[in-house]
Amino acid sequence: MHFLYNLGIRLYNIGIALAAYAGNAKAQAWINGRKKWQTRYPEKFDPSLGKVLWMHVSSLGEFEQGRPVLEAFRLQHPDWRIVLTFFSPSGYELRKNYSGADFIAYLPADTPANARYFLQWLNPQLAIFVKYDLWANYLFGLKQRGTPTLLISALFREKQVFFKWYGGFWRNILRCFTHVFLQHGSVPPPIDLSCITLAGDTRIDRVLQLAQDAPLNPVVAAFSDHYPTLVCGSTWPVDEAMLFEVLKKPEWVHVKVIVAPHEVSEAHVLEILDRIGEPDRTLRYTQTDELSVADARWLIIDNIGLLNTLYRYGWVAYIGGGFGKSIHNTLEPAAWGLPVLFGPKYHKFEEAKQMVALGGAFSVSEAQAFEQVLKQLNDPISRRQASEAVLGYLNSQKGAADIILQYIRSLL
Repeated sequence: MHFLYNLGIRLYNIGIALAAYAGNAKAQAWINGRKKWQTRYPEKFDPSLGKVLWMHVSSLGEFEQGRPVLEAFRLQHPDWRIVLTFFSPSGYELRKNYSGADFIAYLPADTPANARYFLQWLNPQLAIFVKYDLWANYLFGLKQRGTPTLLISALFREKQVFFKWYGGFWRNILRCFTHVFLQHGSVPPPIDLSCITLAGDTRIDRVLQLAQDAPLNPVVAAFSDHYPTLVCGSTWPVDEAMLFEVLKKPEWVHVKVIVAPHEVSEAHVLEILDRIGEPDRTLRYTQTDELSVADARWLIIDNIGLLNTLYRYGWVAYIGGGFGKSIHNTLEPAAWGLPVLFGPKYHKFEEAKQMVALGGAFSVSEAQAFEQVLKQLNDPISRRQASEAVLGYLNSQKGAADIILQYIRSLL
């Protein structure tokens, strides 16, 4: 099975190279970021200058999960040096200048030679992997070297390959971890791991901290002042079609709407403006100010990096992606006590399932259902109950980073 795994890694690398040759920008970034890493990485970072914590994440979402642990570790162990690796270009490109790590890079492809060379060079005294991005040759190498290795914010489901009758190789990968910290639930049989702690989701610590530290936004404050404001985050065209079908009705004219699309290309922003069809009452964020925005009803966020600061001004949040592969971040609006709406594809997200069960989040599959939930939340008592439900969920789950850091202190 290990032979087949290594073969699969090589075939994957070939596929990425072919995609890059065909002009795929993400594949090109994946290839270019790893070129000549054996010489580039040692030129930029010398591991011999102090003890090294290595954290590996797949992309941006996993980074945000690992970030509270990483930043708390830095405060408690300032003499250590921190190395952060990404698998995905989308995560690396957004956080390559993150100040909380001493060295940030792509993880070289998981071939036996790469893993052996990387670990020999980096020589970490502690390794942390986040959630799902588990690479066999690196983990087998860490275990062979006796390096304490943690898996944090893990989330297991019975349908995963670890728990199939043919999943012995993958179970051996899990057994490389010194300790596993679960977001929720337990580890299904047949895995018998004694080194497990139910810690919760470290993202909750992160979003609560973000809400506490979020800067004021005078433009959005002037826009939403004294009006219930629906914040629509990370929307896709299918989300927008449903939203506009309802929100353009006369009975919802009292609700102001912020639309922060997942894609902020000029073409898509122009498409949104055309779909709304109210040019006198629609403004783009980059083309307005706090004096002119007050009379608008629609505010289109045509840049990136603002979304988590917008929820402060919201009445209710709608989160996009639930009609596609998966919903986007529901925890950020919940941290502000906003009831959260999203499409039907949310069942892989434990936090969304829990908030739905508690009555703080709502899944809608078409315009009529969306409008029905809006009517329900238009009642102040119903809205307050939903808000208390999401905040109660977050407060009951916070503290995962502290649990993990306490274990690390005992380990070191």
